[in-house]
Formats: sequence, structure tokens, C-alpha cells
Amino acid sequence: MEGGGGQRCSSSALFTGFRALGLFSSHIPHVVRYHGRHRKFYVTTCVGKSFHTYNVQKLSLVAVSNSVPQDITCLAADRRLVFAAYGNVFSAFSRNKEVAHTFKGHNAEIHLLQPFGDHVISIDIDSILIIWHIYSEEKYLQLTFDNAVFKVSTILHPSTYLNKILLGSEQGSLQLWNIKSNKLLYTFPGWNFAVTALQQAPAVDVIAVGLVSGQIIIHNIKFDETLMMFRQDWGPITSISFRTDGHPVMASGSPLGHIGLWDLEERKLINQMRNAHSTAIAGLTFLHGEPLLITNGADNALRIWIFDGSAGEGRILKFRMGHSAPLTKIRYYGQNGQQILSASHDGTLQSFSTVHEKYNKSLGHGMTNKKQAKRKGIKNCESMRLPPITVFVAENARESDWDGIIACHQGRFSCSTWNYQKSTMGAYFLKPENWKKDKQHNTTATAVDITPCGNFAVIGLTSGNVDVYNMQSGMHRGSFGIKKAHEGAVRGVAVDGLNQLTITAGSEGLLKFWNFKTKMLIHTTILNSSPSIMLLHRESGILGIASDDFSLNVLDIETRKTVREFFGHQGKINDMAFSPDGRWLISGSMDCSIRIWDLPSGCLIDCFLVDSAPISLTMSPTGDFLATSHVDNLGIYLWSNISLYSLVSLRPLSADHVPTIVMLPGTCHIQEEEFSEDIEGPNDEIIDYDSPEQLNEQLLTLSLLPESRWKNLLNLTVIKKKNKPKEPPKVPKSAPFFIPTVPGLVPKYLSSEQDTGSQQSKVINLGILAQKSDFCLKLEEGLSTNKYESPLNVLKELGPSAIEIELRSLSPECGGSVKLMQSFLKMIGAMLTTKRDFELAQAYLGLFLKLHLKILPSEAVLLEEMTALSSQLEETWIHLQSLFNQSLCVLNFIKSALL
Repeated sequence: MEGGGGQRCSSSALFTGFRALGLFSSHIPHVVRYHGRHRKFYVTTCVGKSFHTYNVQKLSLVAVSNSVPQDITCLAADRRLVFAAYGNVFSAFSRNKEVAHTFKGHNAEIHLLQPFGDHVISIDIDSILIIWHIYSEEKYLQLTFDNAVFKVSTILHPSTYLNKILLGSEQGSLQLWNIKSNKLLYTFPGWNFAVTALQQAPAVDVIAVGLVSGQIIIHNIKFDETLMMFRQDWGPITSISFRTDGHPVMASGSPLGHIGLWDLEERKLINQMRNAHSTAIAGLTFLHGEPLLITNGADNALRIWIFDGSAGEGRILKFRMGHSAPLTKIRYYGQNGQQILSASHDGTLQSFSTVHEKYNKSLGHGMTNKKQAKRKGIKNCESMRLPPITVFVAENARESDWDGIIACHQGRFSCSTWNYQKSTMGAYFLKPENWKKDKQHNTTATAVDITPCGNFAVIGLTSGNVDVYNMQSGMHRGSFGIKKAHEGAVRGVAVDGLNQLTITAGSEGLLKFWNFKTKMLIHTTILNSSPSIMLLHRESGILGIASDDFSLNVLDIETRKTVREFFGHQGKINDMAFSPDGRWLISGSMDCSIRIWDLPSGCLIDCFLVDSAPISLTMSPTGDFLATSHVDNLGIYLWSNISLYSLVSLRPLSADHVPTIVMLPGTCHIQEEEFSEDIEGPNDEIIDYDSPEQLNEQLLTLSLLPESRWKNLLNLTVIKKKNKPKEPPKVPKSAPFFIPTVPGLVPKYLSSEQDTGSQQSKVINLGILAQKSDFCLKLEEGLSTNKYESPLNVLKELGPSAIEIELRSLSPECGGSVKLMQSFLKMIGAMLTTKRDFELAQAYLGLFLKLHLKILPSEAVLLEEMTALSSQLEETWIHLQSLFNQSLCVLNFIKSALL
């Protein structure tokens, strides 16, 4: 479940792996840690290639670790670090997230980890035990056991036993080792059954030994004496834990999901927690000094039980739960793009939030009779559960008034209703009243849709019937066709956005259009192949049909004609989704490919492969995420739409395009630095577009300077008169210390040498006044080099008053020269030639003419430059006027066409 960040550059041009939803636990036992400074307990569960850390008090997600290359096979933790093994390597994570140390040395898969002070012990399936120093990552000791004689299955560090560990084996014997002196201290013969669990009891020298036979041995390892024995009838012992809050109770887990509670004083079973999990109990832990039990299992559930009853039974206090079986269908609910409804083979319907886990909720398991199920209780109602949901549709237009979700069940004739706001199954089963019972066994509901107003439901059956029901009352309101709508099974039904048209698709290869109100047939279209899935984009009136020959057809429901036809999938198309604007059609197939088709151009614009075939997919109404579910996966995987936040060059893919495999995203978003830069692929041809400074030399380009820099250059005298202060500024009596600055747009501090010099002497230095400005020096350089970018950049950094001073100082009367004025005119000519900074050229030239109009006619050089500049200006304005006229003509033509 690692994110596809490393494949982003070469796999998909439109989507990148974001994160997974609905994953909370796996078959790996959880780890409980106590934070001394926070004075809180934290529980860590494994989820594929990463692990989650939850605050036990609120069961809120605290941290998600970074992903590791392979699935995690073992977890352990001390007060500082979390250790996770994957393959023949294990890593130490700091702050529940970052890899701090990595330990490599095993040749086989690691299945046991045991922190031991500043060391950590790892054991692989070949029974090779290695002791590592955590901070130096060096081996301290290595022990090798013969699997035929002593195959290590469990490990425990007994309390108060300094430098000693206890190992359990599949042969049934136990060994006590001193790992500092590397000596075998004692061998316990065992009880002829494999040891599956070892747990320290609250009493010193006493441990609990769980066996594959279902026996639990309470043994004193100091005297090698068995104190008591228990036996459960549910198979091997998977986990053991003791209460430490004053009650002598021991809990044991089983492969069937049951938990047994044993009284250690009376030596008997006092209670059973049946079906605590739907799969084997992976781990259970009593919190120290509290009546709380934490359990997790492979059913993707993490639960906290509280023991506050009189009989000592536990009840659920908090839980985090996802689907325990692979998903069958997912769909976004509502228009905000924050909830995803999902149905699974476990028979439940759940809602997952893309914002925060606290908004997740389960709508429960479908029941044939809700009232009887409540009377029988949870333990006895499994026989009344409905089969898994295969297809469902939701409409939130009237969710506050009545049920807004309809679901078809596997092998069921009737459809169930669900209420999202109440988070429960609805009150009705939608089925025709006069339908013969003998036909119900061979008839199944296969397609369903709800009108956009939320008042009616349309259901298609395998018999070819299409019926309409009222959502408020659940009553049958008519059928399409004289006897039935289709000769074959109905593969899809859809209602348009105005409740005027109903479209049905039959397995015989016919697509029929019906009047929704009169139920009369309007038009019939013959398809080239039998349809398997039908999807309508109501806003645009576009209908997508996936056929059994792995092709996709797109029809316009107004003209009732095929507008696009796509080929490319090599397996059954499982699901389709439209983008919110109706431009893209996204399809997922059993060939493990997800393809994005551009409808306006009729081309395949993106395609990528996943390692598990997509079963269902849905696009967010806001267009930010694509959500997918896959074969044998329990999670919902979100893919971020790259085109929303970066420039994407969409090019049609060639016929011989070979898509690359993308890893499914993990529960933690992959960071940018983890992306690989060495992978080459088809998208490497896409060149990042950088906008040039000038798109076309025939056009005129304006500068990016604000109008305050150039617009009021000709009105500076008026502005200065209006802004003239009425009174001179008064010097404060005790001015605070400050560093003097040089006046200008960019503040610059006055150097200490300049400051002291101005204080020492009040005599004006005429040599300093006679120095030329930086702008004048750049203009002089421009006469020889004929390059005027430097003086132009100087002017761009100045304010209006400073620009006026610089242009005024160009005349000989103010310290300038005719050559400087000539150079300035050449700079304006260069700006007009390049057709860049057009408004600046006009403003600077206007101010120049206003200041030096008397001098220009008297100098032949300047007059010549002015003549050339005048003709250049005239040509530019004529060209600009022609562009204006052309644009106005196009606008007038468009307006007249619209009218």
C-alpha cells in the first residue's frame, strides 16, 4: 500500500497517489506504549507498509509512519522507539514516524522483535537470533538454533531477570538464556505442544504459556513448577494479557475472534466475549492499572473494551473499524467531496471521510427483519443478515425527509433502503407486490437509480423488468414496457436530470429510451455488443456504456447517437466514472489498468497500471480526487488530480503505449523527496512550459510595474503642490536611536563613513555634486555598446520623483550633456524596436519632451533622433490600431451570432 510517488514522473500524467482510507489494523499484534511526560497510553497498529499510532484516551490518530519498502511483518516498541520488521530488515522509528536506524544482517524473514534496554533482539524464521546495539547499529551477539530441534516461535524478557530472555519453540520446549554471558541457563521440557504465546504475569517469576492445543499454562520459571492450567475450546492461543487493576483476571485470544476471561483465584472461566472480532485475535493488552482491554485483528478493527459490569464482562468503549472483507462498490456522497460510501463482501455499508477519521461512520449490516434482529441480539442474528451489497446508489436531495440510498444484494430479488443521516438501514424492501414467489429464486436485482429529486427509484432485474418505486412510501409506482422492458437481464438504468427520460440497457444488446412519466418507449438503439455497465453524467447528458467486448461507447441522450467509441482494455471493465465537468471518462478493468479518455478530442490521454485490479472507482464532485477500490484490498485509495495544482500537457497516447505499474498509495502521503528521478517513461517527453517574456514579436508587451511608477510622471508638479506640508516638520526633543537610510524605493542604510563625514563638516563639496549618477553612467555605456537594458533597469527601480530628477539632469544646464540626451532617445528607440515595456517608453518619452522641449530643436543630433523616433512611433501605433480593429471585429461577429 505504499504511495506511488516514485512512479509519478513516468506513470500517470493526471493522477498521483495521495493516501488510503479505511485501514486500521492487520494480522500483526498491536503495541501499547506509555508516555511518561504526557502520562498517556498510545497504541500502535500495523497497516501494510506503515503503522498508525493512536491516543488511547480518545482513540484519535496521532501519527502515521513513513512507508517501508515491504509489508511489515512484526512490531515492537520501547519508551523511545518503535521497531518494525519487513523482510529480512527492520528499522527503528523515532517520533512514531521517521526512520532513525536500520538494521541489516538477516538472510530470512524476521518474525520476532524484542527491545532490551539499549539493545534490540531480532529472530528470523530460520531461528537465527541477533542482538543489536540500537544507536551504533552493530551486532552484539548472534545465536543460531536448529529448526529441527528448537524452532523459536515466541520470546519474552521476564521481569527482574537481568540480561535474560525466555524463548518458546514449536517443538514445545522453552529455553532461558543469559545474553550477556551467552549461556543457556535452563531448558524447560514443555507440554508437547508448540508454544504460541508467552506473557509475564503480575507476580514475579510467573509467566503464562499459550499452546497450540488451546491450553494456557501458568508456570513458575524459578522453580519450574506449573501453578495452574486452563483450556479453551476455540483453538490455539493467539495472545494473553493480565488485568493489573486489582482483579485477578486473565484474557486469552483465539483464532475464531472469541476472547476468554479466566479467574486466577477460582481457576475457572468467568466470561466469554464471543465475536469480539470477525477474524483471529491478533493481539490483546490490558492497560496497566485500568479496566481497559485493547484488541485488534485482521478484520481491520481496533477496539477498546471497558470492564465496568457487575459480572466482569467487557463492553465496547471506543473503536476504529473499516471493512473486514474486500470492497464491492464505492461512490462519493453529496456534493462537497468529503464522504465516500462503500459496500463490502462483509455485508456492511460504511461512510469514510476524506477530511478526518472522526467523521467515519458505519450504516451497519443489512438485516432481513430489523425488529426481530433487535430482539434476538447481536450474537444470534447472523442468520438474518443480508448477503453483500453489489450495487447501490445514493441521492441526498431529500435525505432529511426519508431514505436516500438504495442497494442491490447478491442473489436477492428485493432492494433495501438506507438512511445516511440516521446511519441505519431503512424501513422498506422495494419489490413488486404481485410478483410470483417461484420466480423470485431465479431473479436478482442488478441495476438501480434514484431520480435527482429523490422521490423515485428505478430498479432493473435479471428477468428484464424495470420498476419504479416511491422512496417515501416504498410503494410500487409502475413498470416500463407492456410485460417487461427487456428480453434479457437489465444491465443498467438511468434517469436524466429533469425526470423526463429513463434509459435502460439489456443484455440482449438493446438500449431503450422511455418517457419517465408515461412509461412509454420513445426510442431503441441497437448496440454492437452486450452492455455490462451504464453510467449517466446528468449535467451534460452524456451516457457511458461498457460492453462485454471490452469497448466503451459514449452516447448523447438528446440526439440518441453514439458520439465516441473507445477500445483498449484487455479485460472486463468493472466500473466507470465521469469527471465533474464531463470532459473525462475514467474506466477500470480486470487487466489492472485505469484509463482516462478525453471526450472532446476522443483520445486516450492517460493510462497506468496497478498491481491489483480495480473493482470500483468514483470521481470527487469537486474534481480533486479519484477514489478506487481493488481486488483483495480493504481500503479506499485516493489519487490526487495533478491538473488542479500544476500545469499538465495532455497529449494523446500512441497506439503502442505501454503503461507502467503504479503502487497503491499508503495511509501516509509520500513526500516529494521520496520521488525517484531516475525512472524514465512516456511522460518524460512532456516539457514543462515556461512563459517567455514576450509571446510574439508582432505583439506589444507591457511591463509588470505598478501604475504608480509611470502613470503620473507628467503630473508630478501638481501632485507635489497638493502634497506640500503646511508646516515644516518639527524635530523631537529626544529622538530615539535609529540608523539613517538613503532615500529611495528600496531602503538602504547609510554607511558609518558617510554619516560621520556629514557630521564633521558642513561645507558643501562641489566635487561630490558634480559626480554623475548611475543612470547617466549606464547611458554613456549604451552609446558605445548600443545596449540599453542596464539604464532601463535602473529607471524601473526608481520612483516618479527620482525618475524626474534623473531625466532633468540629462540636460547640459543640470550637469548632463547632449550625448546623454541622445543616448536616452536611443534607449526609447530600442524599447520601441523590441516592443517591450511599451507603456514605460511612452511615459518616459512624454516626461523627457516636457522637460527638454526647448533644447531639442536647437541640437541637430537630437533633432535627427527625434525624427527617427517619430516615424517609429507612428508605425507602432498603426500596427497597434490594426490589432484593436481586428479584435473588435471578432467580438462584434460573436455578439451578432449569439443574438
